[in-house]
Amino acid sequence: MTGTSPSAASSGPTKDCETSLAQLRQCYEQSPDLWPSPNIDEGVEYKELGLLPQPKEPNAREQKLRSLGEQLFFDPILSASGQITCASCHHPDQRFSDGRRTSNGHHFLEGTRNSPSLLNTALQESWFWDGRAASLAEQAIEPMLNPVEMAGTREGIESRLNNSDTYRAAFKKVFSNKPITLEHAAEALEAWQATLRSRSSPFDRFLRGNRDALSDQALLGLHLFRTKARCANCHMGPLLSDGKFHNIGLTYYGRKLEDLGRYNATQAPGDIGRFRTPSLRDVAATSPYMHTGNFPHLRGILAMYNAGAPRPKPKENQLDDPLFPETSSLLKPLNLEQHELDALESFLLSLTSGTANRRTVRIEVKN
Repeated sequence: MTGTSPSAASSGPTKDCETSLAQLRQCYEQSPDLWPSPNIDEGVEYKELGLLPQPKEPNAREQKLRSLGEQLFFDPILSASGQITCASCHHPDQRFSDGRRTSNGHHFLEGTRNSPSLLNTALQESWFWDGRAASLAEQAIEPMLNPVEMAGTREGIESRLNNSDTYRAAFKKVFSNKPITLEHAAEALEAWQATLRSRSSPFDRFLRGNRDALSDQALLGLHLFRTKARCANCHMGPLLSDGKFHNIGLTYYGRKLEDLGRYNATQAPGDIGRFRTPSLRDVAATSPYMHTGNFPHLRGILAMYNAGAPRPKPKENQLDDPLFPETSSLLKPLNLEQHELDALESFLLSLTSGTANRRTVRIEVKN
């Protein structure tokens, strides 16, 4: 489904759905390509929400590579201290995030950004909050060499792996008798991480035809998400992310927590303060939120967007600063009522596997 202008979004079946919950259900129990038109700004290329694709069946080599990657992911051999693993910041029991504002690494040094979930990571087009890695293998290498994270060196990691009887035998099954390199380890980690997918959520079950999987409240939230709340301008497709970079007003420019985002990777002035749109898959289980990790609850996020997001004003000494960041024009005050915020939160909860979302709530849908 392509981009839809605001004028198009305000006509047709959308209005027909805004009279009662019964009619809202009738609209959304159709195939997604027949859902009401979303409220999408001019120039935004919209992709409809949908089910995640599953990993392809591996051939014999790929299966060995995946097994090797899984072994490496949980092995501290990749770190300089021999105490830190990839799982130290990406816990399987926390949807491969770590529940911390920012993670601790080598000698308990604290990083500056929140560790995102690795679920569905292979479906992204770039990696890290600022998109500086062009492949999942490249993303795997950087934490190993980062002095604040695993603090390894190429020489040290390759030496430890090549001196391990276990790893020499395991790498030989995939790479023959070649000396083990950092790139070999990254390829294995990439192969295994590419298998990580979110489990089926209530929303997935709804898409597959279980119409009772979403409560009335969550269904209203889905409708608001795509229309009045404007969430779908950035959170779209199976990942509920456009994969693009936006400034949402959290740059902290000129302050203690300053983070220039994608600008650090591109040096393009237009990228000041832009961060990649995070996936909303499993969002209820992957707090705290944003690149800073400063938002512990979904309600804080909803309140921020309902107000139109932060719009920092330059101080007197910043008036002529050509790099002063500008919050995205996609963000506007929403003026949502309390029951609408409740419904949005209910829909967000339905994107997380293991959540129960069958409670029916009496809600009056307003025009």
